[in-house]
Amino acid sequence: MQHRFDISTKGPGLYEVTGPVCEWVRASGVTSGLLTLFVRHTSASLLIQENSDPEVQDDLRAFFDRLVPPSDHPAMAYLRHTYEGPDDMPAHIKAAMMPVSLSVPVAQGRPMLGTWQGIYLFEHRRAAQSRQVAAQLMAD
Repeated sequence: MQHRFDISTKGPGLYEVTGPVCEWVRASGVTSGLLTLFVRHTSASLLIQENSDPEVQDDLRAFFDRLVPPSDHPAMAYLRHTYEGPDDMPAHIKAAMMPVSLSVPVAQGRPMLGTWQGIYLFEHRRAAQSRQVAAQLMAD
């Protein structure tokens, strides 16, 4: 069974998609299996991360922004792919460092996430984007 999630972003940050994903899995009727999620873009990532304290998401974004600053930062002067803006190539680098797909076991009709775990799209571009996450649910 397959589905596509459309996610609108408003710039860099983590966008939680746990709710819609869990609802789709529940509605599918599959009680046991494997859920695979795949972001269909080269400048965004998928993460399973803490969903209790929003400071975790803020700190993750700050860390990756510090690790990979925009291409107009002096430390990034070596970058050649700059014609799509100073956030584009750094977004590709961040996406190369983080997962673009996730596999989550499903039991009793629910993804087997831990107590404080949520599923996030990590947007790396500055401008608002329309992202797609492909989902496949395989029953046991």
